Amino acid sequence: MRSGHDRYAGVDFTAPWKRQAPAPEVPADPGLVVEEATTGFCGAVVRWEKTAQGPTVTLEDRFGKHRVFPMEPRGFLLEGRPATLVPPRAASRPERAAPRRTASGSLAVPGARARVARAGRIYVEGRHDAELVERVWGDDLRIEGVVVEYLAGVDDLPAVVEAFGPTPDARLGVLVDHLVPGSKESRIAARVSGEDVLVVGHPFVDVWAAVKPASVGIGRWPEVPRGQDWKTGVCRALGWPENTGAAWQRILGSVRSYRDLEPELLGPVERLIDHVTVGGPTG
Repeated sequence: MRSGHDRYAGVDFTAPWKRQAPAPEVPADPGLVVEEATTGFCGAVVRWEKTAQGPTVTLEDRFGKHRVFPMEPRGFLLEGRPATLVPPRAASRPERAAPRRTASGSLAVPGARARVARAGRIYVEGRHDAELVERVWGDDLRIEGVVVEYLAGVDDLPAVVEAFGPTPDARLGVLVDHLVPGSKESRIAARVSGEDVLVVGHPFVDVWAAVKPASVGIGRWPEVPRGQDWKTGVCRALGWPENTGAAWQRILGSVRSYRDLEPELLGPVERLIDHVTVGGPTG
């Protein structure tokens, strides 16, 4: 039956869950931190360009790696929400604002919320290790959704790995003190290492010594004779009160960024973060 009035004219029959609200347009000003929606690549804007195929934007991630993306509608996430990048504001084009860096040297993400925790985990050998990792890499770990837990001791590592049950989607990374060839720690690490389990370490007897002496205000970390508690021996040799808790707070308070740590700790921690985040989903 025909009618001169179509009562369904103008009605959108698209299912509500298929409708997409317009994404806000955001100027691609230098230093703006966004995530490319398809690849998950997160970085700060360093430049935009006009090309025959359309405008593009170059992002720099926390490792200094650059990637170029087309500035497509809804192609990016800003603070977790879809956004459409547009050319930068004219006032900002002559300048390249230096993006803020985290304590680890990574690009900061202003206003970013902590990502849902990944299935993968990083384990460290003790509370002091965990506090030092949090001090320097805390911002990065929250953005990546990585949880750090600590072991009661490296002797427990095989049982921890077995209970965790690492998989390609739930990788396990472990940071071990004094991981040197021929040590007990190296033998235990060899037993549990695999494609989904990465065990790395530093050569220091204790993580205290991974902090640069100059940052703590001492000439060097003292030698402690075998058979003595290392931390107590350090306090005694430096003339500090033999209170290892207070000594650690003094050491930790001297750490402001990655520059206060020895390279032998920086590299292993970065490897662990990469191991548990590459290919591992959040959940």
